[in-house]
Amino acid sequence: MSIADLVTAFLAEVELDTTQSPEKVEALRDLLEKVLDRGGFGPNAVDLTVALSALDELLDASSLFAPWRERPKVTVFGSARTTPSNPLYAMARSLSAMMTERGWMTITGAGGGIMEASSEGAGRENTLGVNIKLPFEQGANPFIDVENNLVSMKYFFTRKVAMTRESRAFVAFPGGLGTLDEAFEILTLLHTGKTDPAPVVLVDRPGGTFWEKWLQFINDEVIGGEYIGASDMCLVHLSHDVDAAVQEIERFYSNYISTTIAEGRAAVVVRQLPTSEQLEDLAGLVPIFASGDGFKVEESSVTFNFEHRNYANLRLIIDAINKWVD
Repeated sequence: MSIADLVTAFLAEVELDTTQSPEKVEALRDLLEKVLDRGGFGPNAVDLTVALSALDELLDASSLFAPWRERPKVTVFGSARTTPSNPLYAMARSLSAMMTERGWMTITGAGGGIMEASSEGAGRENTLGVNIKLPFEQGANPFIDVENNLVSMKYFFTRKVAMTRESRAFVAFPGGLGTLDEAFEILTLLHTGKTDPAPVVLVDRPGGTFWEKWLQFINDEVIGGEYIGASDMCLVHLSHDVDAAVQEIERFYSNYISTTIAEGRAAVVVRQLPTSEQLEDLAGLVPIFASGDGFKVEESSVTFNFEHRNYANLRLIIDAINKWVD
């Protein structure tokens, strides 16, 4: 019996116990065929163990988020070493509290410092924790519901997937290598279209220079060295004020709702449709998107030419769309 036949027989048995959607059945079929195929001829046992562990962690995260999939979520990054006496601690706590008041949940790394402050501000019922297993770090902070709202992971890469895939906004406070890695990860995903458009806000205390110096490095060395374009940094916003940071997140969704891309065109769903003059302004803002069929209004969307590149320019379009309701 072939691998495909074995999988078909197994899935038939599974469907006797529970009703599965056709999409889920096909996904399970593909997964089982890959496992059986690779198990016989592919990686060694250690490689398979890593792959299975990563899969388990991603599925655990999916189970964690499933009950709250309809609620918007903001992921907060920042140092685990920030003490309660640091002004940044109070700012992180305040920001998450304000987002909770607006119906959002907060995702954190579940540790101390900024993560603890954010969890405290959001409250146990509105905090989801994605912890990393490290021998030299403490476990989850006391403001995490460890029974229902926490998942712990061995791998940083699965943790980052879990913390980004469900979020509609990202906030980064000053931190160490982990925080910088997470900030670069988010910007890379947005820049390459590997995650949906979302606001990224860098928050520092009044007078703080952490993110200003980071941005100066980006401007001087990364943009100056022509590794990215100057317009690419429209993906990020710097704030020294919690109220302004929250307003930046709200502004991003003031008119913009979502984006889908198919068959060489993007469709941006909006609350308020443009006038003919505003549509012309969009075409002038990013002329490359006006090629082909150009900018159009179709039902509740603004559509335009988009060949799965220029995601920073897509953000420019979103910012312009949001100005229609300012």
